[in-house]
Amino acid sequence: MKPKPMIVFLLCVQLLLFATVTWAARGDVYILTVNDAISPGIAEYIKNGIEKAEKEGAACLIIELDTPGGLAESMRLIIKDILGSTVPIVVFVSPGGARAASAGVMITMAADVAAMAPGTNIGAAHPVGAGGKDISGKMSEKVINDMVAHAKSVAEKRGRNQEWVEQAIRESVSVTETEALKENIIDLIAEDIDDLIGQLNGYKIADKGELTLDKAQKIVVEPSLRTNILKTISNPNIAYILLLIGLAGLYFELSHPGAIFPGVIGGISLVLAFFALQTLPVNYAGILLIVLAIIFFIMEMKIASYGLLSVAGVLSLLLGSLMMFKGTGPDMTLSLKVLLPTLILVSGFFVFVAGLVFRAQMSKPRTGTKGLVGEIGIVKKALTPDKEGKVFIHGELWNARAQKAIHENTQVRVIKVINLLLEVEPVEETGSG
Repeated sequence: MKPKPMIVFLLCVQLLLFATVTWAARGDVYILTVNDAISPGIAEYIKNGIEKAEKEGAACLIIELDTPGGLAESMRLIIKDILGSTVPIVVFVSPGGARAASAGVMITMAADVAAMAPGTNIGAAHPVGAGGKDISGKMSEKVINDMVAHAKSVAEKRGRNQEWVEQAIRESVSVTETEALKENIIDLIAEDIDDLIGQLNGYKIADKGELTLDKAQKIVVEPSLRTNILKTISNPNIAYILLLIGLAGLYFELSHPGAIFPGVIGGISLVLAFFALQTLPVNYAGILLIVLAIIFFIMEMKIASYGLLSVAGVLSLLLGSLMMFKGTGPDMTLSLKVLLPTLILVSGFFVFVAGLVFRAQMSKPRTGTKGLVGEIGIVKKALTPDKEGKVFIHGELWNARAQKAIHENTQVRVIKVINLLLEVEPVEETGSG
C-alpha cells in the first residue's frame, strides 16, 4: 500500500523541525573580549559580534568586560545593540581585578545575564569632563539627569536595582561582586568562563527561553582588521598625532614641491585622522585654531614678520590642541605626555621649514641670469661703447657691452643683464675711490 502524500509531507516537516531544534540546542557560546575604554571601535566590535552570533545561531554571547569607562555615545550604541539582540547576551566582568566603571556599569546592567568574577568591582559611573574634571553648573545637572533616566530605564527592563544605579551615577558608588549580587545588580558570580557556562546551562531568560549549553563549543570572536584600525586610531592621542603629521607633511610638500614622500605620508595621515575624528567628541573650534596655525606658518614664509607670525602659529597650535577634544573622561582626552612633546616637535618643524623658505627667498640668486649680477669675469674680446665683446664667467662665454673701452684679459664685474647681454664695468673702478 502506497503512503498518502499528506502523511509523507507531515513526516518531512517533523524531521525538519527536529533537525532545527537539535541544531539550535547545539548552538555554540560566542565570546567577545573587551579590555579597553569604551570607544567607537569597541562599539563596532560588539555590534559585529552580536550580528555574527545571530547569523550563526549561537546559544548565547558572552562579553568579557574590563573597562574604566569611555564615550557616552558609544555606550548608548552598545546598549541599543544588546537590548535589540535576539541572542541572549551575558556580560561577565572578568578576570579577577577587572572593573566595570562608568560606561561599563550601564553595559553590564543592559545584559540579559550580568556576572562578575571574584575580585572585581562595578560602579563609579559619575560623568566627568575633559581631563577627568567634574562637569559644573547647569550642564552637570543636565548630563547627570539624562544618564540617570537612561540607566534606570535599562535597569527596570532587566529587573535590576534602579536605586543603586542612580547612586552609582550621582555619588560614584562602587561595590564588589558579592555586594553586587546581594544588591540585585548582577545575577551570577563565576570563577572563569567555564564556570560561567556551567552555571548558565539551564538558565531561563525572559523572552529568550532556556539556555542549553551541554554540548556548546566556545568560539572567541576576534575583531576584524577594520575594527582594529578604528580601535587604534579612535584614541584621541593617536588621532591628534595623525592630524599633525598630515598637516606637517602637506605643509612640507607645498613649501618644497616635488618632494613627494612627505606629501604622500601627509595625505594618508590626514585621511586616517579625519576617519578617527568623525567618531570622537571633537571641538571644531580647536580644529580651526590648528588650521589657523598652519596659515600663520605659511604666511611666515612670505612676509618678513621677524618671527611674530611663528609665535602666533605656535600659540594657535597650543590653544587648538587643548580645545580639540571635549571628552567625558580621561581616556577620551589628550594626554599631556603626548601633547607637549608632539607640540614642541611639530612647532619646531614648522618654524624651521618656514625659516628655510624665507631665507631662500631673501638670499641672492645663485643660478640663472639674476645670479650673474655682481659676478667677476675676464674679458676675452675687447669691448667698446659701440661694439659688443666677449666675457668669460662661470665657465661660459657671454656677449657683453660697456660704457667705455675695456681691453682683453681685464677683470670686469656684471652690473646688469638684459636679454642675455651682460653690461659690465672694470673691477678697478668699483674697488677704488
